Amino acid sequence: MGILLAAGILVGGLIALEDQAGALDNGVARTPPMGWNSWNTFGCNINETLIKQMADAIVSSGLRDLGYEYVVVDDCWFNPTRDSAGNLQGNPSRFPSGMKALGDYLHAKGLKFGIYQVPVDKTCAQYFGGYPGATGSQGHEVQDAKQFAAWGVDYLKYDWCSPNGTIDDQVRTFAKMRDALAATGRPIVYSINPNSIHAKTGPQRNWGDVANLWRTTEDITNKWDTGQTNGYPMGIQNIVNVTVPLASYAKPGAFNDPDMMEIGRGGMTDTEMRSHFALWAIMASPLIAGNDLRTMDPATTTILKNQNLIAINQDPLGLQARQVSNDGTRRVLAKKLGNGDVAVTLFNQGGSTTTISTTATAIGLAGDSFTLRDAWTNAVSSSTGTISAAVPSHGTVVYRVSGGTSSSPTPTPSGCTATYRLVNDWGTGFQSEVTVSNNGPSAIDGWTAKLTLAGGQTITSLWNGVNTGTSGAITVKNTPYNGTIAGNGSATFGFTANGSGSTTPTGITCTTP
Repeated sequence: MGILLAAGILVGGLIALEDQAGALDNGVARTPPMGWNSWNTFGCNINETLIKQMADAIVSSGLRDLGYEYVVVDDCWFNPTRDSAGNLQGNPSRFPSGMKALGDYLHAKGLKFGIYQVPVDKTCAQYFGGYPGATGSQGHEVQDAKQFAAWGVDYLKYDWCSPNGTIDDQVRTFAKMRDALAATGRPIVYSINPNSIHAKTGPQRNWGDVANLWRTTEDITNKWDTGQTNGYPMGIQNIVNVTVPLASYAKPGAFNDPDMMEIGRGGMTDTEMRSHFALWAIMASPLIAGNDLRTMDPATTTILKNQNLIAINQDPLGLQARQVSNDGTRRVLAKKLGNGDVAVTLFNQGGSTTTISTTATAIGLAGDSFTLRDAWTNAVSSSTGTISAAVPSHGTVVYRVSGGTSSSPTPTPSGCTATYRLVNDWGTGFQSEVTVSNNGPSAIDGWTAKLTLAGGQTITSLWNGVNTGTSGAITVKNTPYNGTIAGNGSATFGFTANGSGSTTPTGITCTTP
């Protein structure tokens, strides 16, 4: 897993890479990282003993042998003040043996050491007053990178944690630590989150020139749907809606990051947790567990140890699944694999069991004889081209499809369509979202959606779009950051309005330039 990428050339503060994949050149693995992070379950309540216990549990549970190797110590590990030379220090009461000793312990277990820091003055916990001090890396990038390398750090989670700065400011600032890490000569996975407390800039660009992983949304929570389009906190369905359209950004060594997993933390049904894992796997997302590994129940263990899905996630092509179809309820995603197979997810976003179908042609395979392996049951079936299953509410069926030959997916009409969804209705007001989908295989540059609100409905706030009119006939154009939609991708805008949401807007259309 330590394959080196081709050398990059520094141009204008960013790396212009000579590697065909276009990923950051820092010598780290080219498949999505797998491991565990302390934040989701423990927040600031961490210490040396806890981290060692989690490391022991990764080994004893067999997770390490399946690829879960990074143990990431999140916020609140540090002394609230730097030493007299300006160096970071571990909190002496929480980590009395020191951070290098912790790294040595993890390495002796066959694991890798991850740590948390921010590019601004205060970490997230410090910003919100949950932890004292101001020990961010601002102005200390080179010094901190050397310190991390000396401690044996293998993974840096670098969290923006500030409302300030443009997206260009973020790119320049994140690049400082990228370059400082590279200068140490130690391969360190570089994971950034530009969204914390900030405008949601994660989906606005391909960050593969800056980092190995970049968060696409606000923080996750252990719920299926929080009604957020990209605001705190995000449910599984909400994160999928943001991340699926970004598939073209993913490549070996550079991945969209939909946040640490919530499997095993309650808040969702077993079906929903299975979907959570399957969707993260097929989206080529980092598989970073966030539960208490010491007390996993059998259902959680079964999900996290699904070797079929892990193999799909860790496929060396490093591709994220692309959307084949989505009617608002039935969503089909397909991921090309290195041996010629295609992984297909039939995802039911609706409230009741439904049959979801696609074809081998639609997912890019030609021929009339195919083998389908169910990733959950391991059952094998044959097909002449139809791929179909009855899928429970919020469930997924994942098939690994083999046979036939690679082909181009069936062409679809060019242009875009718009679909409406009521998110919440409280009688005197409501929240809705509209998904603009690119119907063709080539990217579109700019879109305009139109809809007509019912009498008494008046928009009070709209995001991810620029609207003309607030009642009656409404026109919504893309913002500068979401006008380009990849082939078969989508973008979503949302709005709140006065009035009852019981009447669906009419005349919902979409056009491109």
